[in-house]
Amino acid sequence: MISNTLGLWLLVTFAVANCKLSENQMKMFLANSYEKQTSDSCYKLNDVTFAFNTDIRNKQKEQFLLNTTLKEAKLSKEIWEKYFKDVNPEEYKDPILRRELKKLVIIGDAALEPSKLEKLTNAVNKMTSIYSTAKICPYEKQKCDLDKEGLNLEPGIEKIMSKSRNYDELVYAWKGWRNNSGAKMRNIFKDYVRLSNEAARLNKFSDNGALWRYAYEDENLIANMDELWAQVEPLYDELHKYVGRKLKCRYGNKLDLNDGLLPAHLFGNMWAQTWNNIAELVLPFPDAPSIDVEDGFKKQNYTVLKMFETSDQFFKSLGLISNAVCYDVSKGAMIEKPTDGREVLCHASAWDFCDGKTYRIKMCTEINLETFLVVHHEMGHIEYFQLYKDQSISFREGANPGFHEAVGDTISLSVSTPKHLHKINLLEKYIRNEKTSLNALMLKALDKVAFLPFGLLIDKWRWDVFNASIPEDKWNAHWWELRNKYQKIKAPIERSEKDFDPGAKYHVAGDSQYIAYFIAHILQFQFYKSLCMAAGEYNPNNKTIPLSECDFYESKAAGKILRDGLSLGHSKHWSEVLEIMTGDKKLNAQPLVEYFEPLYEYLKKENNRI
Repeated sequence: MISNTLGLWLLVTFAVANCKLSENQMKMFLANSYEKQTSDSCYKLNDVTFAFNTDIRNKQKEQFLLNTTLKEAKLSKEIWEKYFKDVNPEEYKDPILRRELKKLVIIGDAALEPSKLEKLTNAVNKMTSIYSTAKICPYEKQKCDLDKEGLNLEPGIEKIMSKSRNYDELVYAWKGWRNNSGAKMRNIFKDYVRLSNEAARLNKFSDNGALWRYAYEDENLIANMDELWAQVEPLYDELHKYVGRKLKCRYGNKLDLNDGLLPAHLFGNMWAQTWNNIAELVLPFPDAPSIDVEDGFKKQNYTVLKMFETSDQFFKSLGLISNAVCYDVSKGAMIEKPTDGREVLCHASAWDFCDGKTYRIKMCTEINLETFLVVHHEMGHIEYFQLYKDQSISFREGANPGFHEAVGDTISLSVSTPKHLHKINLLEKYIRNEKTSLNALMLKALDKVAFLPFGLLIDKWRWDVFNASIPEDKWNAHWWELRNKYQKIKAPIERSEKDFDPGAKYHVAGDSQYIAYFIAHILQFQFYKSLCMAAGEYNPNNKTIPLSECDFYESKAAGKILRDGLSLGHSKHWSEVLEIMTGDKKLNAQPLVEYFEPLYEYLKKENNRI
């Protein structure tokens, strides 16, 4: 007797050998054999990838990851070539089936022949390894034994960038990180670009950038991103001008502001992507009471585990699913940097193992407010995974990639309000007045508004690299042209084509798209405004309580909006999901502008005084 699964497989194989699958045959295949095999493959690949990411110098695990990647890619390619490669989704009547097939005709890197896929996989693994293991000597001992005394990016180098106000030490750390990370992977990146583009062409795209943009289901994506940037650029410009004046006060003659550009190493962050670590230099009212939860963490006896438990409680308060499974170290999660000598990829991430029950966090958690918000961000991914787990494997992803990044950040907007921090006993006293409110908005702008141009330019740079509009001998120069144009930031020292500064950012080294973060920074304010209105925390027609002070904690109405939208996964076009969650079918930066409106007015007045 043949099992149902095997019988179905034989039926489909026979059908393909003679003609294309009928509508019913395709549905049966996708719901049974394909669903099981793809879910199993996803679990295996994520399992070995997680193992490598948490032991990055282990050559055995690296080889096992490579072998598993190639094996699963081979199986995926066999299925693709047999069932999907030559399928025209439009020939099927069922709209859900058509939508599923539009995804399945794209196989990505697995379209490459095995030897080339191996080279591409090795290239990404090598770049990731370079990034994860790069170290510099301390500023006080610039000739050191790197293995014993060297500083990793997290927490060592990042601590320098965030805490030091020594101009020369910051230049040293900024330069050293790029010398030991990006510069060492430039030649590898050339192979990565060539092979990625070849894979894209096998998927019938002109280049890898075009393939990436396909996931957004927007033929005018580039123009629409530029339009969103135009909405927020005036706010960014005022923030940039204001912060520049404050940095000039701190660093004096070391800063030349005549070109309108600010040196990239002075923003408290390795990439100048967020500026919240220099808040004490730029707050409008430095003597006003501040949001300081350090004592709260101590008095409440916070541990790393309690950070996650508190975040989990937020989701449960909305009537959503508990995320406790994802931070259980006994089930494989990594929520602290290991002390057993392993080198790990500390970059925080959330993992879905595709079996509907296994989810993990990988993160080197510290006990501070910034990391507390990152915990909520990652837990937002886990919640999304769980809400759409009953969709077919093809639809178990965000409505578009920006949705996934926006969910946790929307939660974090609520969590970071003084009202919420007081409610969970992390903030004992907080006096709300114009000064404290503007300070709070400035803190948020240093994170959210400052990030916007950086979130936009990384993939703009990669799209230009992939489509060869920028030659290889101009890669680094073009990177700085875009940083000058959008961030109005310049390198603190001379750069050349011997450098490869884009590779000093994880997402470039790790083959991870970035425009999703720009979209998420727009989208989260659309979500936030909608959830705040549902919770009765904000009325746009009566702004006595500003949008920025809304906390939708414990609101089942807000939770229902999240559940209704996120449970759809990718089964509907993102514009339909957005309409369900916000009433709007288009991405719109107006809620973000509305959120920061009081700060924007203040910045314009202050900047006009010069």
